[in-house]
Amino acid sequence: MASLPITIQIISLLVAFSVLFVIGRLIVRGKLREEYAIIWIACTVVMIVFAIWRRGLEKIAVALGVFYPPSLVFLAAILAILVFLVHMSMVVSRLQNQVKTLTQEIALLKQQQAQSAVRVAPEAATPTLNSAHVETAYH
Repeated sequence: MASLPITIQIISLLVAFSVLFVIGRLIVRGKLREEYAIIWIACTVVMIVFAIWRRGLEKIAVALGVFYPPSLVFLAAILAILVFLVHMSMVVSRLQNQVKTLTQEIALLKQQQAQSAVRVAPEAATPTLNSAHVETAYH
């Protein structure tokens, strides 16, 4: 059982570096914006720190007066999720306002296009009579 902690440590490091690699690939491909990648990179760095520093969570929990160190992880995760949800709500609200504005602008442009088409159509449908055309028609 003495090799169990080192095995978990190695697995944790492999998972953390795999996550970093995937995040890097998503950024390069343009699938993940940098502002969101920073959050994922920060979480991965925290995973790496605690994978290397085995007693770190216990020391932080003792310093904060938390009796059960894993509960500190859950508290931090819940707070991080709440902050992220508030941020996403703000982004969605901003995007909804932009969609509404764009929809209104498109409706105005379609209305202007329809009005200009109505103005052009009657003029094109009725031929204008010029004097040269009238003279040749009667002679």
